[in-house]
Amino acid sequence: MLFTDRADAGERLAAALRHLHEERPVVLGLPRGGVPVAFPVARALGAPLDVIVVRKLGVPHHRELGFGAIGEGGVRVISEDIVRSSRVTREDLEAVERAEEAELARRARMFRGGRPRVALDGRTVIVVDDGIATGATAAAACQVVRAQGAARVVLAVPVAPPDAVARLREETDEVVCLSAPRAFRAVGEWYRDFSQTSDEEVVSLLAQAAAGPRPARAVGSVGAVEAARAVEVEVDAGGLALAGDLALPEGAGAVVVFAHGSGSSRRSPRNRTVAADLNRAGLGTLLFDLLTPAEEADRANVFDIEPLAGRLAAATAWLRRRAPLPVGYFGASTGAAAALWAASAADADIGAVVSRGGRPDLAGPRLASVRAPTLLVVGGRDTTVLELNRAAQRELLCETRLEVVPGATHLFEEPGALDEVAALARDWFTRHL
Repeated sequence: MLFTDRADAGERLAAALRHLHEERPVVLGLPRGGVPVAFPVARALGAPLDVIVVRKLGVPHHRELGFGAIGEGGVRVISEDIVRSSRVTREDLEAVERAEEAELARRARMFRGGRPRVALDGRTVIVVDDGIATGATAAAACQVVRAQGAARVVLAVPVAPPDAVARLREETDEVVCLSAPRAFRAVGEWYRDFSQTSDEEVVSLLAQAAAGPRPARAVGSVGAVEAARAVEVEVDAGGLALAGDLALPEGAGAVVVFAHGSGSSRRSPRNRTVAADLNRAGLGTLLFDLLTPAEEADRANVFDIEPLAGRLAAATAWLRRRAPLPVGYFGASTGAAAALWAASAADADIGAVVSRGGRPDLAGPRLASVRAPTLLVVGGRDTTVLELNRAAQRELLCETRLEVVPGATHLFEEPGALDEVAALARDWFTRHL
């Protein structure tokens, strides 16, 4: 089993954990890579999401050998056998523990931003990581969770070697592992995108989870709209079948088509967050893969804007046959250039365009032909892309606005930054569509 990225792995893992929904579990992600996997799991189960911060205690002068682990709340899990066999003084071991306690407290404060730890007493707790190599950290995390009062401990991972899965069954009440290949060398080989998760992304995801769902409102009116459940579709993009997810809230007045960039797929966690916000506002959304898995392997394809724009236009025609509604485009990175290129066609009839951290400059001379009102959203710390957007804005002759999100970097990973993008996009689309 090959995963597109951690968000894709999390969604597949969520499907395998549905049987735990009635137990009202708590979901804990191991930082850093486990948190983006845990985020869609918590969303699907309607469960609180928190981080499980664990520090291994390594024997001095032989740090790979762990004599125990510590967790928040003063939890200590110590192997007295290793302590005795290591022949290290009690003072040396206590010095290791004090140093690790300080680092544990620092990381917990940073990840949660001052929020309290979710209580585990008597709860079913799902510990999530992006994969397991040796299983030592996962085992320590499960031991700490048990010591913190969890009634039932479930370990959930996308991929792990069979022997590690067998060992971890002894530390838990249940192990849910989607794939346990015998030819296992490293976790990353089972992901197309296994780029490092930043501390900022962990902070952002935990903040989003803590904030809960944004209040829903209907387009052009006061009231609530249930977020529509997306259905998997096969998009006909000019004779090429591309996988997509289509969400149409009841009474939707328009649909926003997402154009992903830089090789990301319809599983992009950032675009899916924005799409969910648009759904709650009564707008339909279509997220689909602009590239096939084979094409994604060649990085040059994400910068070949004209064929990407052609696929986007063909997908839009397919969508209009299925749902004859006004259409807007939401483009990210190089996908923003494809959206503007497609919108520049004489017969495009696109109602509005929003670019998130986009590269509208790559649409080149087609910018002057865009008639759809266009919103450019860029992070204030994404200085190079900001200058490119300013230059592109001068080429656009349609109604245009440039919004700079203060303090945000290219991926809008900072707390609250992606919420700001979603709010700007929602307001732009509801006004123009």
